[in-house]
Amino acid sequence: MTETITKHERNLSALIHASTFSKFFIPFGNFIIPLVLWTANKKEYSFVDHNGKQALNFQISILLYSILVGMISIPFFLGGFLPNVFDFDNFALSNMHSFKNISFNFDTDDLFGPWMIPVALLGLAQSAIFIINIVYTILATIKTNEGEVFEYPLTIKFIK
Repeated sequence: MTETITKHERNLSALIHASTFSKFFIPFGNFIIPLVLWTANKKEYSFVDHNGKQALNFQISILLYSILVGMISIPFFLGGFLPNVFDFDNFALSNMHSFKNISFNFDTDDLFGPWMIPVALLGLAQSAIFIINIVYTILATIKTNEGEVFEYPLTIKFIK
C-alpha cells in the first residue's frame, strides 16, 4: 500500500494525527486543527480522508470517556468531603421551617477514609485515558508517516 500513497499524503496524514497535540496550546485544538486539515484535503486524497476520520473519532471518543469518568467520580468526591450531602431529610417538607439544623462539618480525622479508594481508582482511570491518548496518537503519527493504515483502539465511529 505504501507504493500508491505519495509522500505528501503521508505527511499530511501524519500532521493531522500530530495536530491533536495542539490541545495543550489551543482550547479544543485537538478538534479544530485536524478538522480543518481533514476537510480541506479529504476529497483529494483517500488516505488523508481515512486518517482524518480516525483522528477525529478517537479524539471525540477520548473526550466522552473522560467526561464519563469525571461524572462517575463526582458523587464519590462530594460524598467524601460532605458526608451529609446525600442526606435528603434536611430537604424534607417537615424541615422547611428551620434551616438552622443544616450543618456541614469537615472531619479531618476521616479525611483519607474508604471513600478515597473509588476516587483514587477513577483518578487512575483518568490518567490511563490521558496516557492512551498520548501513546496512540504518537503511534498513529509514526505509522501514517510510513504509509501504513492505522486504526485506533476503543474508538466510537462518529464520522463514517
